[in-house]
Amino acid sequence: MDKNERWEQKSLCVETENGQFSSVQEALDDLERHPDLGRRILVHPGIYREQVTVRLPGVTICGESREMAEQTVITCALGARTILEDGKKRGTFRTYTMFVDAPDVTLENLTIENGAGPGTKVGQAIALYADGDRLCVRGCRLLGWQDTLFTAPLPPKEIEKDGFIGPKQFAPREKRRQYYEDCYIEGEVDFIFGGAAAWFEGCTLFSKDVDREIRGYVTAPSTPEDQPFGYVMSHCRFESNCPEKSVYLGRPWREWAKVVLLNCEIGAHICAEGWNDWGKELAHETSFFAEYGCKGQGADTGARPDWTHRLTAALAEEYTIQKVLGGLDGWNPKKQESAANCEKI
Repeated sequence: MDKNERWEQKSLCVETENGQFSSVQEALDDLERHPDLGRRILVHPGIYREQVTVRLPGVTICGESREMAEQTVITCALGARTILEDGKKRGTFRTYTMFVDAPDVTLENLTIENGAGPGTKVGQAIALYADGDRLCVRGCRLLGWQDTLFTAPLPPKEIEKDGFIGPKQFAPREKRRQYYEDCYIEGEVDFIFGGAAAWFEGCTLFSKDVDREIRGYVTAPSTPEDQPFGYVMSHCRFESNCPEKSVYLGRPWREWAKVVLLNCEIGAHICAEGWNDWGKELAHETSFFAEYGCKGQGADTGARPDWTHRLTAALAEEYTIQKVLGGLDGWNPKKQESAANCEKI
C-alpha cells in the first residue's frame, strides 16, 4: 500500500468552532450560515476530492502544520477541453479545484491540486483560481500542469468567444493584491498567470517536463494598463526536471505585463533569452520584465532581449511589499491571520 492509499483511507475531518465535517465545502457552507462564529477552518490530513468555492470574507483555511501540507490535499481533475452538456468546452476558468472569491482569505499548509494531466492532453487546468483581494497563501503546494495558478482579475476582453466562460466572465475587472510565501508551485505552460499585483516570497517555482521543444513558461501576466506592479518574485527558486535552456521565465498574456525577479535562484532549465514576447510587438514598449541580483546557471542576463530590463540597486530598492501591495488601505500581509491561530479550534 503506497502513501496515497494510506491517506485515502483516513477518515476525512474538517473542523470549525461549530463541529466537524467531511469536506472543506461543507465547513465553508456551515460558517456562512453562522456568521457569528470564528472564521477558521482546520483541515486534517487526508485527500479531499472536491471542487471548493470560498465566498466567506476573512476566512482562514489551514492544515495542521507546514510538515503535514503534503498530506493535506484538496484535489480534482478538470480539464479545459472536456465537452459539457451545453455542447461547449469546459474552458480554462471552470476547471479550478479551489476558487477564492472573497477578500482577506488566508490559505496555509495545504496542497491544492488539479490532477487532470498535461496541457497537451487535457488543455488548461487550474488548481487555484485566486480572485480575492488581500489574499495570503503561505506554505501551500499548488500542483498542476498548464495554468496551475490564476491570479485574477481577467483581462478586460477575451480574444476568442467564450474564452473567459466561467464564474467571473461578466464581472467587473477589480484589482487584486495577493501574497504568496514559502509556497511550492509547479506546472508547465503559463502556470502562474493573471492580472493581480502579487508578491512571491521564498517560493519554489518548478517547471515540469513535457515532450516538446519549448518545455514551458513560468509566468504569463496580464497586468492592467493602469496598474504599476504585476508579479514580484523575491528570493524565489526556479527549479525543474526539464532539459537545459528549454523554459522561459515568462511571456505577456497581455501587452502591459509586468514581472520583476529579485535575488532569485534560476536553474539551468531557463533559456538564455529568459523572456518571450508571445509575438506581441507592442509588449516591447509596454511590458516590464526585469531582474536584479539573481544567481544560478540560468541567471546570466547577457542574452536577454533588449526590451527587458536589468535593475540597478537603487531601482530594486523601490520594490517593497508595502509599495506593491499596500494600496490605499495600507495592507500588510505580514499581519494577516496565520495558521498559528488555527492549530486548535
